[in-house]
Amino acid sequence: FLKLKPQGEILESNVIVGTNWAQDAGIYEFTMGATGAKVKGRYTFVYVFEDGEWKINHHHSSILPEGIVTAEPITKDEVRDLFQLWNGALATLNPKKVADRYSKRGVLLPTVSDVPRTDYPGIQDYFTNFLKLKPQGEILESNV
Repeated sequence: FLKLKPQGEILESNVIVGTNWAQDAGIYEFTMGATGAKVKGRYTFVYVFEDGEWKINHHHSSILPEGIVTAEPITKDEVRDLFQLWNGALATLNPKKVADRYSKRGVLLPTVSDVPRTDYPGIQDYFTNFLKLKPQGEILESNV
């Protein structure tokens, strides 16, 4: 990545500030100095105040999906109902059905494993073992 000589610019930013932490999430664009190519992506930085300075505690970045079909607007209730599709897949005890709920480039930071799953086979593998516990989820608090 660095060989492409990237230069980033924030296009959209949403900042939240807490006590000894801050979050910045939005859209940025990189121009590759070596090629002139441009890449837009979503980002999230969570910073913590540690040892007298601000440090990155969490960083996420993913490319924006260009040229895909845009979904119809979705309501907050419809977003909340999406959990039930995932929870229903859990109830089948079929790891493929659960893994199929994740996007092609989905990332799973699992509950009972410290290994991030960054591809379909990894996500399916996690649920192969997790479903042996016969889990069912319940949302206790939701902020959409």
